[in-house]
Amino acid sequence: MNTKIITETARQTFAGTMSFPEVVGQLLAAGVEYYHVDYVGMRKTFYSAEGDAVVTPISYEGWPPVAADFDAAARRADILDSQRNGQHYRDFTRRAMAAGTQAYFAFLRGKRVTYFGRQGDQHTEWFPGAEPAKVAK
Repeated sequence: MNTKIITETARQTFAGTMSFPEVVGQLLAAGVEYYHVDYVGMRKTFYSAEGDAVVTPISYEGWPPVAADFDAAARRADILDSQRNGQHYRDFTRRAMAAGTQAYFAFLRGKRVTYFGRQGDQHTEWFPGAEPAKVAK
């Protein structure tokens, strides 16, 4: 994996200068297959298909605590605001934590993100234009 591209992409994400589609493109080019965002540990871990990992900090300050209960409707509204209105990643993160999101995995090749709450709740969101594979009966 290209650590330089990964760390620069993480920096630009936090600065709000790169859109999610641009982030996905840069990370795939750097050899990232998926990444994990941990709001409790305040870090992102990027993984390659070979099992390599690169960790970057989440360095914002003044965050709300991760809410005890997962609010799927609030999570979905936050995602839609980012997709439709280009919400800044800081606001996305603040709203995610307030909605009870403790962590998420972004599966780049799988074109989906799965969000997790503190009690094991989860919500999977497909990238715009992607959809689950049809299962043959």
